[in-house]
Amino acid sequence: MVSSVTAVPMHSARHRSPKSRVFPWLVFALTFALLLSDYMSRQVLSAVFPVLKAEWALTDANLASLSSAVALMVGILAVPLSLVADRWGRVRSLVLMVVIWSAATLMCALATSFHQMLLARFIVGVGEAAYGSVGIAVVLSIFAPRVHAALSGAFIAGGSFGSMVGVALGGLIAVHLGWRWAFAAMAIFGLILVTLFRALVSEAKIARHAVGAGPVDSECRVPSGGIRAPISSLFTSSGVVCAYIGSGLQIFCCAVLFAWLPSYFNRYHHLAADKAGAAAAMFVLLSGSGLIICGIITDRVGRSEASRKWDTAIVYCAISLVCLSVGFRLGTGVVSLVLIGCGAFFCAGSSGPIAAMVANLTHRSVHASAMGTLTLANNLLGLALGPLVVGMLADHIGLLKALQLAPVTYLAAIGVLLIGRRRYPDSARRLAALTESMAGTNR
Repeated sequence: MVSSVTAVPMHSARHRSPKSRVFPWLVFALTFALLLSDYMSRQVLSAVFPVLKAEWALTDANLASLSSAVALMVGILAVPLSLVADRWGRVRSLVLMVVIWSAATLMCALATSFHQMLLARFIVGVGEAAYGSVGIAVVLSIFAPRVHAALSGAFIAGGSFGSMVGVALGGLIAVHLGWRWAFAAMAIFGLILVTLFRALVSEAKIARHAVGAGPVDSECRVPSGGIRAPISSLFTSSGVVCAYIGSGLQIFCCAVLFAWLPSYFNRYHHLAADKAGAAAAMFVLLSGSGLIICGIITDRVGRSEASRKWDTAIVYCAISLVCLSVGFRLGTGVVSLVLIGCGAFFCAGSSGPIAAMVANLTHRSVHASAMGTLTLANNLLGLALGPLVVGMLADHIGLLKALQLAPVTYLAAIGVLLIGRRRYPDSARRLAALTESMAGTNR
């Protein structure tokens, strides 16, 4: 089948241009849907926190460890598995990942103790480890850089939307059918989606639709079997290192909201598990919407000057810092909820701009590995650390006070991003020099 496609004359390829315009959006839709499944399987746990806490007599630290187990494995394995995917094939890697995390989510449904659940959650993390990095690398490879911040924000927003659906639907299913069916439903959804993805997307189709836009990106494209940038190039520029660290720090508070908002509404607003999950889902929806809108704003602001994307990332962090810090200190009234909602809208808004900066500052041939490194930082500094730290604090000072302290991490994120913005021009020159050197070697 592949040989027959490669043998088609050029005029026939041009005749298929409508397909070329549709296919990238089909890939985006399917990878986005699988990211929904990823986070539905991950965050459904938060919806059943109150049920598990009562049934198995767990502490908040125990609950947090079940949440952080996934993020910990993602952080540890994101880079090595992304490297494997760059070489073994990104599409086939994605398929295997989904099968693993869906099977492990079924194991969660069958768990009869805290330790069995913890083991299953570690395996969920193994499956999900490199999905975000490899998935976004696939998407960015078939779209022009001028829309990368918006696409990155929209793709990453799949995590928020998936969390929203997982929390809301998980709480509803847990109340009416039991918490085990909440996990089972997420697993079945993932298996159906991956079957569809495998039928419609292949490595050959992705290669045919790969695009390069701009002088640097077009040179960065390396043919199959050609020269790849060294892995060390992922860390040799200070700008991209600051992007990794800043991203992880800014996602800390977002992870806290995803994990603990259902419990916050259950304990302080006295809502049942299903209603608490639905209320938390609305705030998670705000976060996902913020990711998309912040990405679109960033692309517009940074159209003429790429360094302005750093500025937007810093502004989003500052807004969320103020809104969440004040919101959690104003009790449980309407003003408090409005401020928390505003903070949730901007809490991960920096993710799209930062992902675009990472793509701009690393060679195209190692983009999946670069996104894997970004995923590592996001998970170790944010998604794993955030819920765990707040859970441990909650056991000693209460959940509300722990939530009041969480936004402080934005101060560190802002500081690191300011340094990254200052070092951006030098980092861009380093990439240009690497690209020119590789082009010379390839000739």
